[in-house]
Amino acid sequence: MKAMKNIAIIPARGGSKRLPRKNVLPLGGVPLIVHSIEYALLNKEIIDEVVLSTDDTEIKQIAVDHGVKVIDRPQEISGDHEPTITALQHVLSITNEEYDNVILLQATNPLRPERMLNEAYVTFIEGGYDSLMTVTRDHHKLGKIVDGKFKPFNYTMGQRSQDLEPLYYENGLLYITKAPVIREGAILGAKNCPYILDHPFAKIDIDNEQDLIFAELTINALNHER
Repeated sequence: MKAMKNIAIIPARGGSKRLPRKNVLPLGGVPLIVHSIEYALLNKEIIDEVVLSTDDTEIKQIAVDHGVKVIDRPQEISGDHEPTITALQHVLSITNEEYDNVILLQATNPLRPERMLNEAYVTFIEGGYDSLMTVTRDHHKLGKIVDGKFKPFNYTMGQRSQDLEPLYYENGLLYITKAPVIREGAILGAKNCPYILDHPFAKIDIDNEQDLIFAELTINALNHER
């Protein structure tokens, strides 16, 4: 299966407004970024190199302690409103190796199903896709508030939840993209695969303290089941 050369990139800035220092806050007894690092290292049959891109010395030291290469991210692409794509492009621009594909692991999505990358990668390669993103079915009845009134968006009043038109959300757990697509300035290519993943981890995205508490509760529940 593994004929291509793949790099996993974990972008992790030091700054965070809603949850300060979130990438180094403890989750399950280890800093948040360690979960993504360990996941990448467990998939070395697919990943040739794991790189963490950061502008922060503490994050850098954590990555080095876990045996991961660190690329210092310039301040001009480390701001609050800087898109992820610039960090990926920067890594590819200074690496000495040529990679076929980029595997993006976001530190704020720390928990991932063990076999997810392996199974998604098979789909990506066999389908000849330019990119792959994980998505999850949303079963909520959604609506808009217009002029102070609630107007259903994806259903009609009285409709059963099981009869809703399928809608999906981008859960952020995994992205696989051909390197040329990244270099051209996009994470998703023209032929993109929405890889459907129905798993409790898809609901975990760390943006605030409540998200971190929910993630901790999820880990504790899983440990209790084992």
